[in-house]
Amino acid sequence: MTNDTTLVLGATGKTGRRVAARLRLHGTPVRTASRSSPTRFDWSDPDGWDAALRGVAAVYVVPPGVPGPVHEFVARAEAAGVRRLVLLSGRGADTWGDSTFGLDMRSAEDAVRGSALEWTVLRASNFNQNFDEDVFHAPLLAGELALPADTVPEPFIDVDDIADAATMALTETGHTGRIYELTGPRALTFAEAVELISRASGRPLTYRQISITEYAAALVEEGLSQDDAHHVAEMFVLMERGLLAKTTDDLATLLGRPPRTFEEYALRAATAGAWGR
Repeated sequence: MTNDTTLVLGATGKTGRRVAARLRLHGTPVRTASRSSPTRFDWSDPDGWDAALRGVAAVYVVPPGVPGPVHEFVARAEAAGVRRLVLLSGRGADTWGDSTFGLDMRSAEDAVRGSALEWTVLRASNFNQNFDEDVFHAPLLAGELALPADTVPEPFIDVDDIADAATMALTETGHTGRIYELTGPRALTFAEAVELISRASGRPLTYRQISITEYAAALVEEGLSQDDAHHVAEMFVLMERGLLAKTTDDLATLLGRPPRTFEEYALRAATAGAWGR
């Protein structure tokens, strides 16, 4: 007997819940796993991993925020008879050099790419949905987004496009051993992104550039540890090098259509009331 169940890790997160919905619509049996799902999965508790992997053919992997655990997870996946892994990683991970940012994602890539399984890596730029579902949302609700980013643009990508790409890699052939660098159709500065959100929402939102030190201090005030704040701030140091500012054609090649624009995202989110009135 064969089992076509796909395990979706991080199933309550931005990409995981979208991937799970697409797989169900596709007719693929899905097992959703997270710390709050019926199938409980916690990267810090390996005792629960084998139950989550039992009878699974493919896994969508959203790595933990620390290096290391994915190596053991991949070994257990191989032992459980899993055939395919699709990993979410960060744009241009092999260009990050000596940056302390993304050590978790690079460790996960090493584990997945070093396995004997069919693997695909999706390296994504900053998500559009960070502006309404994550770290940038609360500042925008307060009227101002302050970040250590100047005129170097970012090719923001829509999470729905990532979910489409992940679903294709999980359910179709031809993606084994491939690394896809996924970006939106054009790069925007954070100031330009905030301006578009302001127009779509009808709210007077502003963007202000601050220093890396100021940003890290603000994150600590919001409750992050010094180490976590430094890690997040390092992303902006990396972005300022300009190595990740260019768009790619990988998503269009993979999906056979252009990526969703930031304007489309802003309209959808504003219409849903993401930034209020």
